[in-house]
Amino acid sequence: MRQSAVLDQLREQIATIEGSAAPKAVLPFGVESIDTHLPGGGLSCGALHEVAGSNALADDAAATVFLAGILARTEGPVFWCLRWRDLFAPALDLAGLSPDRVIYVEAGSDVNVLTAMEECLRHSGLGGVVGEVKALSTTASKRLQLAAEKSGVPAFVFRRVLPLDAPASGTAAVTRWRLRAHPSEALGVPSLARPRWALALERVRGGEPQLWIVEGCDATGRIALPAELVDRPDRQEAQAAA
Repeated sequence: MRQSAVLDQLREQIATIEGSAAPKAVLPFGVESIDTHLPGGGLSCGALHEVAGSNALADDAAATVFLAGILARTEGPVFWCLRWRDLFAPALDLAGLSPDRVIYVEAGSDVNVLTAMEECLRHSGLGGVVGEVKALSTTASKRLQLAAEKSGVPAFVFRRVLPLDAPASGTAAVTRWRLRAHPSEALGVPSLARPRWALALERVRGGEPQLWIVEGCDATGRIALPAELVDRPDRQEAQAAA
């Protein structure tokens, strides 16, 4: 039996023991090194995921575009729940998430954002539900995870302004991602190259943490590995992330 098949089987057994079998539907990133690292070969649908930047605005902006790129590759309306209107919506469109698909819910507080998320997740057929909060309790995350499992809709908690040294909190999220701005390719002429991010998978159920240097979302929501890194992964950075 191939090693990848053995790993998939072990992950399924772990998920069963935990009492929550991994959803069968996944959304691949289209980047082999990332998809093969995730149980099922992609981002689990019908599950809760955490995404964070840091206390730097550039990192939070990268995390926002990263989320938009994921949702751009889903089908159906997207509910984006936030405390107040401070989101630069045109950036979502540049990552492939059409404004016609996004419904914004201005909730006013973290508690109301989480409540709105749970209500939205009761309805199947959505492209996804995002909630921007500073804090996420274990109880609230379990409720969101159960609601996502029942509807089959992917849910994302966006932890705004989360310091890099913030203590890890135990939540029911299947994955936790951290985005940081990374120097882009140096061009021979005065111009801006495609943005690059340090994409860290800090936690994944049934897998190990990992770190990739990726190019930011294109107009279809796709990320990519820089050409010079495709065949030369940085093992030291991956170990540091783990």
